[in-house]
Amino acid sequence: MFHLRHKKKILISPNTADFHEESLEKNQPREACGIYGIYGMPKSAYFVYLGLHALQHRGQESAGIVSSDMKRLYRYANMGQVARVFDKKKLAPLKGRIAIGHNRYSTTGASFLRNAQPIRVESRLGAFALAHNGNIVNSQTLRRKLEERGSIFQTTVDSEVIVHLMSVSNETNFLDALNTAIVQVKGAYSLLILRKDALYAMRDPNGFRPLVLGQHKDGAYVVASETCAFDITETKYIRDIEPGELLRIEENGLTSFYPFPKTTTSMCIFENIYFSRPDSIVFQEPVYEVRKNLGRYLAREHPVKADAVVPIPDSSTTAALGYAEESKIPYTIGLIRSHYIGRTFIEPEQKIRNFGARLKYNVVRSAVENKSIIVVDDSIMRGTTARKLAKMFREAGAKEIHLRISAPPTKHPCFYGIDIPTENELIASSRSIEEIRASFGVDSLEYMSLESVYEAMRTKGEKKWCDACFSGLYPLASEDPIIGKQRELFTDLNESFSSFE
Repeated sequence: MFHLRHKKKILISPNTADFHEESLEKNQPREACGIYGIYGMPKSAYFVYLGLHALQHRGQESAGIVSSDMKRLYRYANMGQVARVFDKKKLAPLKGRIAIGHNRYSTTGASFLRNAQPIRVESRLGAFALAHNGNIVNSQTLRRKLEERGSIFQTTVDSEVIVHLMSVSNETNFLDALNTAIVQVKGAYSLLILRKDALYAMRDPNGFRPLVLGQHKDGAYVVASETCAFDITETKYIRDIEPGELLRIEENGLTSFYPFPKTTTSMCIFENIYFSRPDSIVFQEPVYEVRKNLGRYLAREHPVKADAVVPIPDSSTTAALGYAEESKIPYTIGLIRSHYIGRTFIEPEQKIRNFGARLKYNVVRSAVENKSIIVVDDSIMRGTTARKLAKMFREAGAKEIHLRISAPPTKHPCFYGIDIPTENELIASSRSIEEIRASFGVDSLEYMSLESVYEAMRTKGEKKWCDACFSGLYPLASEDPIIGKQRELFTDLNESFSSFE
């Protein structure tokens, strides 16, 4: 394991209209991407559209789909959420029985249209498209070497290095070129690659990010980031794509390849704590049950007398249910979250205290007034939102506020596809729990210990998870000199609609 230090991220906003949404959301970790692919279904692009809709929580900056009719590949991508990017007019030209799609939240490369995925490729190995979830920790090192050899990159997406490594290999067979490229890449990646007649799915040997295989009731094979994307398309979950597995889906069926030597798995612990939808099965575990169990163990580890258990919606709702059941303290909806915050809205000219928090949340006064409440959340990053919410609960008449976190203190950034702030921005990296409690103005604050997390997840301390954001022990060292988003040289202002052979 490696204990890494890091350099401060450079945050770039491509549009000033995005300011308020960024200021609201950056106090929570954000997922990188969601991917979905299907083989053997008429009008496959429509199914990908539905799958991406179910995976919208994994990325809202851009959406794209590439399809194949066995002769050509057809691509459309644009900025925004799935339902805004696609309609019948946009989906109709995406012909064929094979398709892949991608929702993006950028952790490497800024939020511009030219960075929207799937990436389109036309090369000596033929046309193909690539969609990626994760972060490649040696992408900049590889990119610099490739540029010195003459490669010209079209995006700042880290996974484009895979395309160039394939191109400069001496292999003439597509699969051999892919294997040659992928063994040079280090980091977290779940990949979908679409050729005219085949769909490839791959998961890095550490298994950081999830990727699952299913089969539609009509026989088509489906691959997705989470099983919640199967339900909307009437697909049955078969199994996880294994860490280090390369799966090829074609007319003759499924074939698995294992180009990597066996290594210890390092599945992202935050997927089950925070990111994945509670109705998904992730890393072979039902997320709902895992989070509920986290709440139960949190109640055992840090009990307190109170009148009500209040969740911070939505991701901590299940953990709060577990806490309430274990403690026998009533579960109460004491906070309402708005789901209608768009990418643009107007800040009032006369400043309103806690404007951002009030835009997103509103306290149910009758549920908390004159009561001692246990507020359950799943993580604290900078602490800005928690401080504002505590003040809102006080103003609503809460008598006591006991904050409980169903995870350990987040002290370190993530280099594997989660946008967790840098160390000097994380409140727990420089302050004690008592100092954080005092700054929030709550009566008590307790985090779950890492040992209890593992007990709740029934792993009994087995090191199959990546917990670097808590422990600072990183499974893979970064070879890149700079961690963070890269400054852009160009912007792409036009919609991306294309077909290619």
